[in-house]
Amino acid sequence: MMKLQGKRIYLGTLEREHCIKLWDELEYDFMNETKPLNIGRSIEKASEWFEQIKKEQGIAHIWLGIFLKDGTIIGDIALQNIDAKNRSCSLALKISKLENRNKGYGQEADKLIMDYGFNNYGLERISASTLGTNIPAQKSLENLGFKLEGIERKSYYFAGKKHDKYLYGILVEEYREKFNK
Repeated sequence: MMKLQGKRIYLGTLEREHCIKLWDELEYDFMNETKPLNIGRSIEKASEWFEQIKKEQGIAHIWLGIFLKDGTIIGDIALQNIDAKNRSCSLALKISKLENRNKGYGQEADKLIMDYGFNNYGLERISASTLGTNIPAQKSLENLGFKLEGIERKSYYFAGKKHDKYLYGILVEEYREKFNK
């Protein structure tokens, strides 16, 4: 079982029951719309998600759970779309419950998985994207050393309107310089 230890959280292997819990507890933030609301999630869909993670783990992605020190799962994080030839991937993160967001857990999880990706997996570039409306995610990425590389204007449609998507990236040398690694 994989475990990456942080100060307040750790990243660990996702099991089926974790996926079901995350799927069941996912809360939508109507005050800070960041992605479409996924109505009608089912336990079967959570199990399908787990099977997909299991099938592609270590090949197309590294997908882990975000756990509080007491073992409570609060979210998931992934290095996804891994391109082994070009040593690059994209970063994705989700914290399920509103009460656990904006507390620094996501940024700590991002740092842990970035460290693993750059220092253990041999990655040389990690990208991330977020909607223009997701200011907390933008600030978090910038605090981690990501650089805004572009904006896909009006490229994402939901809630009756088009949204900009912000594209970020960080190179291994930028990461090492920022965190003295």
